[in-house]
Amino acid sequence: MGLTIIEREAIKNKVVEALKNVYDPEIPVNVYDLGLIYGINVDEEGRVNIQMTLTAPGCPIAGMVIASAESAIKEKVTEAKEVYVNLVWDPPWTPLRVTSEGREALKRLLGYDLVEEWIKATS
Repeated sequence: MGLTIIEREAIKNKVVEALKNVYDPEIPVNVYDLGLIYGINVDEEGRVNIQMTLTAPGCPIAGMVIASAESAIKEKVTEAKEVYVNLVWDPPWTPLRVTSEGREALKRLLGYDLVEEWIKATS
C-alpha cells in the first residue's frame, strides 16, 4: 500500500522547505523563490520528481545547482525514497516566475523591482 495523498503533500511541503536552502551562486535568492522549480511530484512510493530550470541555458553551474537540490532533499526529507531532479528549458524562465518572497529579496538586493522592470522592458 502506497502513501496517502496527505502523506505525499506533507513530503512535498518538506521538499519545498529543502529547496529554499538551495541557492543559485550567481543570485542570492533560493531556487524555489527565484521560480526555478516548475514542478514537484511525489508518487505513492515516495519517489520525488522535480522539474527545474535555470535562469539561462548554457549555465556553467547547472550541474552544481542540480546536485545541491538533490542533496538538500535527500538530507532534509528522509521520507523521500528516491530523488530525481530533471532540468527543463520549456517554458523559458522569466522574472514573472519569481515568488513574492523572491521578489522582495531581489528588491532589497538590487534596489529596484526586477519583475516590474522586466514587464516595462518587454511591453
